[in-house]
Amino acid sequence: MRMKLVLCGVIAAAAICAAQSAHAAVAPWWSVQSVDTMKYSRDASREALHNQSFDAIIEKQMKQIASTGATHVAIATPYDEEFYPVLKRWADSARRHGLSVWFRGNWSGWEKWFEYTAITRVQHLQKTKDFLQKHGDLFQDGDIFTACPECENGGPGDPRATGDVAGYRAFVIEEYAATKAAFAAMHKDVASNWQSMNADVARTVMDPATTKAMDGLVVIDHYVKDPAQIARDVEAIAKESGGMVALGEFGAPIPDIHGQMTEAQQAQWIDTALKNLLTAKHLVGISYWVNVGGSTKLWTDNGTAREAVVILKKYYSPQTVHGLVQGVFHSGVSGAIITSSEGRVATTDARGFFAIPYIDAKNTVFTIKEPSYSPATLSRDQIASGPIILQVQGFLSRIWLNIQYLIGLVT
Repeated sequence: MRMKLVLCGVIAAAAICAAQSAHAAVAPWWSVQSVDTMKYSRDASREALHNQSFDAIIEKQMKQIASTGATHVAIATPYDEEFYPVLKRWADSARRHGLSVWFRGNWSGWEKWFEYTAITRVQHLQKTKDFLQKHGDLFQDGDIFTACPECENGGPGDPRATGDVAGYRAFVIEEYAATKAAFAAMHKDVASNWQSMNADVARTVMDPATTKAMDGLVVIDHYVKDPAQIARDVEAIAKESGGMVALGEFGAPIPDIHGQMTEAQQAQWIDTALKNLLTAKHLVGISYWVNVGGSTKLWTDNGTAREAVVILKKYYSPQTVHGLVQGVFHSGVSGAIITSSEGRVATTDARGFFAIPYIDAKNTVFTIKEPSYSPATLSRDQIASGPIILQVQGFLSRIWLNIQYLIGLVT
């Protein structure tokens, strides 16, 4: 394999340079990258209800979350009609900052928040149907709606304690079927199978049949001491359930699990966790808990970014390298597969161009494969510096490709 190094003034390389400068070309690493706002969007709901100055707090938090490269913000405002004006203010602010919304509220009666009276599963289901029918305009394509986050914390209780695993399964499946039908009737692309639960509950409840009924997704809220353990648990749950996995909550420090951490220690823990999650093949989305107000906070109460924000942004806003793959007579090679050592895959277009995200510019390498050519492994700098010229595999293959080029079968 040989490479031709050219300046951005050369036409082919200029196209690469132009693509590199286009911010819109940067894709998120995971399809859902979220930050949770529970400490303010839920816990302060009643305080915010008649306090319009609270809007400034909401706006500031949305701006901060959007700056990380998040695709979604998790909003935990209860679904009760009393709190709907607050929920709408949070959602409207998210839209203004280009964020989709992951609705992670619940009916206050489920866990008896704000002195609400307890409700049953039947009541929960009916209230959810009524809410979606009445407030369909709240939702936009790309949103996520969780009807009952960590459902085991309220209602009849945790199925590990009650033994009612079958009842728990039936309830979450029925709620998903009802919400899925409601969004289909609205003609809105809103996912409602993101039914988050404690990871140990998921291990008990999410067998292959239940996972299939939830359209192949298991969502876990998961806190562990070892940051490398999260990726292992994601893959283990994926194997046990037969589905893909999302992290509805993760973060550090939780004092009972991690003890106390300095800013630097928190940042290191998050960096290690996310670095390991890069290669979790069955992970489709993550949400960091929480932005402000908890022990795992990313920003202080006065809005100062902690060291962890830089780390989260590194993964939520990955860099992208753009390249051009050429073969015989420097013609573009279409359909070549580019695989990074961080686990990302891209394919060249009809002209031989590709773009692929990366986190670690220094240590990530990219392997390029196309059946007619010898594989090539390059660094980020080698890809960015100019067209990649692949060598034809074998003497006979080289002759055949040249003949095809001369008679016009390939270009």
